[in-house]
Amino acid sequence: MKALFLCLLMAGSAVGYVWQKSQIYQLGQQIRQREIRLAQLKDTNQKLGDQLAMLRSPTMLDKRARELNLGLGPAQPSQIWRLTEPSPEPAGSGNAASRLAARQPGAATQ
Repeated sequence: MKALFLCLLMAGSAVGYVWQKSQIYQLGQQIRQREIRLAQLKDTNQKLGDQLAMLRSPTMLDKRARELNLGLGPAQPSQIWRLTEPSPEPAGSGNAASRLAARQPGAATQ
């Protein structure tokens, strides 16, 4: 009985060892396939990023606008509005929140 139990234990251990090695091999194959897929996706991503940068370039946009006859061109001087930066208020001129609250609705801003 003891010999039969030892033989079954040895056979079970051998089958378990072979199954474990098989699983390790399969997982290694999956890892390699996924690394290859990751490299392909990184390459595709790089190519698409380069293509996007090229399509966003001003020269390519200008060329494409001419191809599509969109009638776009440089802005005319009359179409350009120059805004001046407001000067900061002196520190002692009062509370800014009270000045904003005191404005009338629809009143022109400075």
